[in-house]
Amino acid sequence: MGNMSKELLREYIKEQNFTNANDILNGLKEMFRDVLQEALEAEMDEALGYRKYDGIEKTNNNSRNGYSKKTVKTELGPVQVNIPRDRNGEFEPRIVPKYQ
Repeated sequence: MGNMSKELLREYIKEQNFTNANDILNGLKEMFRDVLQEALEAEMDEALGYRKYDGIEKTNNNSRNGYSKKTVKTELGPVQVNIPRDRNGEFEPRIVPKYQ
């Protein structure tokens, strides 16, 4: 799990109260979706040059414009994520390409 500490992982396991291997698989699928969603948000932040809810002056005329739902096929099964959109329609996520 890369940088995730064993303590953090054990706390997660304790909170989830897994009872069988399928519970763990479903937990991993949810965690995967959450990480994927955050990666998409980070890509949008990078594309626009500021984070959501930042109180800074924007340096461009583009901004966030909601989401579109997409189902991504993974080895864990289908995962539904919300793909961020921008007003100018210029955002092309790298981690989940528009047309895949």
